[in-house]
Amino acid sequence: MPFIDLQTQQARVREAVEKGFAKVLDHGIYIMGPEVQELEKELETYCNVGNAISCSSGTDALVLPLMALGIGQGDAVFVPSFTFTASAEAIALVGATPVFVDVDPIYFNTDPASLKAAIEWVIAENNLKPKAVMPVDLFGIPADYQSIKAICAEYSLHCISDAAQSFSAEVAGHKVGALAEVTATSFFPAKPLGCYGDGGAVFTNDDELAEKIKSVRVHGRGTGKYDNICVGMNARLDTLQAVVLIEKLKILEDELERRQIVAANYAKHLGNSVVCPIVPQGMKSAWAQYTISTDKRDQVAKALKDKNIPAQIYYAKPVHQQVAYQDGLIAPGDLPVTEALSKTLISLPMHPYLEEEVQALIAEVIKNEVTTGIA
Repeated sequence: MPFIDLQTQQARVREAVEKGFAKVLDHGIYIMGPEVQELEKELETYCNVGNAISCSSGTDALVLPLMALGIGQGDAVFVPSFTFTASAEAIALVGATPVFVDVDPIYFNTDPASLKAAIEWVIAENNLKPKAVMPVDLFGIPADYQSIKAICAEYSLHCISDAAQSFSAEVAGHKVGALAEVTATSFFPAKPLGCYGDGGAVFTNDDELAEKIKSVRVHGRGTGKYDNICVGMNARLDTLQAVVLIEKLKILEDELERRQIVAANYAKHLGNSVVCPIVPQGMKSAWAQYTISTDKRDQVAKALKDKNIPAQIYYAKPVHQQVAYQDGLIAPGDLPVTEALSKTLISLPMHPYLEEEVQALIAEVIKNEVTTGIA
């Protein structure tokens, strides 16, 4: 039983992907070929956003706007600790300081109250200059951008969305990619839209910022290869990966609807045995993962493993507790929700091709384990 079934998905697109690969082999432009420009146009249309800039990974998609906005030494960027290390890593790579904020206990995304307290604290300390907020859309659900953008406007901060897990999600009919000043996503194979290697993209309606990001993407390029107008990096997307993404984008909406059904089936079969994820009203989750909460998390994980059912425990050690980020700052009041969630959450197999009878089996194992010892 796969945690994410990429083989069934591959069968749907393989013939078209192979034809696309053959075209690339014929024209021989393996990096930033015409398929890359085609993909970017299709992503702009899909997200209804002015600019989609492809790049070499989801991490680079976070670094690029930070560099383009001139964020670096002496600057503070506010980011949740309950996330993959790449979020904070991107901040550290440009020389800025990550300031870790807490998340809300229901949706697991950036807590606006913790964020505002952290900003006020940094301003009062006066050792760093607040420059940006990096909300993370965890497990497929977009962060509370209405509240976060209001806070960013109040303190004149940039909003850089880490949407590595939420591409295709919606808020009030608006797709991820158009919800923040600038949005970064990942096309890692396991993501809602994944290629067959590393890849990512940056989205923005700010045309001037988009041009800066494009420059940074190719060594700070200006009018030509040997005209460098800023310090940049090598973050271009391979053409073969663009071919894969073009074909997968064609089936993405169908897969998104299938994911909604899978999520509903999990909720039905699990019932009240565990805390199931909730999607805020007016949103549509990308369901990158289906993550439940239980005080018997470790026992559930063992029971699933004993039945050869794959499950994942994400962020058992939050970023602020990692050795690499021990010099990072922590919001006032510490991060109690983050540390509690790290002990209770577990993610179940989740993909568009998961059959309901398999879900029922998974739910039965979980229910049997959590009810053990209950009179």
